[in-house]
Amino acid sequence: MSPRSPSVNEELRRRSRERLLQAAVELVSERGFEATTLGDIADRAGSARGLVSYYFPGKRQLVQSAVHRLMYRTLKEGLEREPRTEDGRERMARAIDAILGLARDRPVLMRQHMAGILQVEGFLQCPEQQRLAQLLRETVTRHGSPDAATDYPMLRALLMGSVYAALVPGVPMAIPTMRAELFQRYGLDWDMGVPPDTRVPGGTCETDLSRFFATDQRPDDQSN
Repeated sequence: MSPRSPSVNEELRRRSRERLLQAAVELVSERGFEATTLGDIADRAGSARGLVSYYFPGKRQLVQSAVHRLMYRTLKEGLEREPRTEDGRERMARAIDAILGLARDRPVLMRQHMAGILQVEGFLQCPEQQRLAQLLRETVTRHGSPDAATDYPMLRALLMGSVYAALVPGVPMAIPTMRAELFQRYGLDWDMGVPPDTRVPGGTCETDLSRFFATDQRPDDQSN
């Protein structure tokens, strides 16, 4: 049997990493961060346990990368859903609703993500986070920002703050309230984006996450 080509090996590594990311999101959503072990993640992904440490320095980094991947793909899907639009205000509304939708539909996962960011390791600058950041920069630019370098961090902070406020145990803020504040700040109409109680095909409440972690074929964003 001839040895595998470098391109085949690269594709196998990509698929292994994608399966680990998907397994991390699924298990933390089901059990929480502390109750999920790296061995559990490897078993769910069907991977050798040594591969986890090959791709990620630890559980927190793996989970943060996994959530950033989910956030990126959710945002990308929301911005590109039909009817497609280049209108900057509509795209900002869709971006806000995509992130708030994750807080609403995946509270355990997003609460663990926010808690992880506040740990000593802090905010992980992984490829998944960088893709998410690029989409948000493009969003503020299309919304009309003359200085995306300044306005993107503000949008990120406002979104993170809204997710945090919505998930604080015991005193959560209602998602529609957070949405109203953000929409007012960015001059958006309430019926833009995905208003509360509106469902779209493939929204954030779907239980099957496989489309966010493509293992059968290379998605276009993987070439970056």
